[in-house]
Amino acid sequence: MSDNNHVHDENCNHDHEHEEVVILTDDEGNEREFIIVETMQVEEQHYAILVAADGTEDDGFIMRIEEDEEGEEYLIDIEDEQEWNRVVAAYEKMADAE
Repeated sequence: MSDNNHVHDENCNHDHEHEEVVILTDDEGNEREFIIVETMQVEEQHYAILVAADGTEDDGFIMRIEEDEEGEEYLIDIEDEQEWNRVVAAYEKMADAE
């Protein structure tokens, strides 16, 4: 998670009114709750900005939102470095505008 992070603290400007909680499973099978604090679109793709629901971590991270055949959304890691750089640049631009 350390490569995909942003600071989420008392100075953040995210809209917390419509937070969605998701449960993600790590590589060791441990489940943790995260809050989607923001979504954004970069080019034709949508992304979710997440933070730990229990507040144990100050840093959050960004995941790509995909859709299955039934239209159900799910989250996946961003593994492509060029895509990651585009998303981070878009996030920084969005954060500066707030």
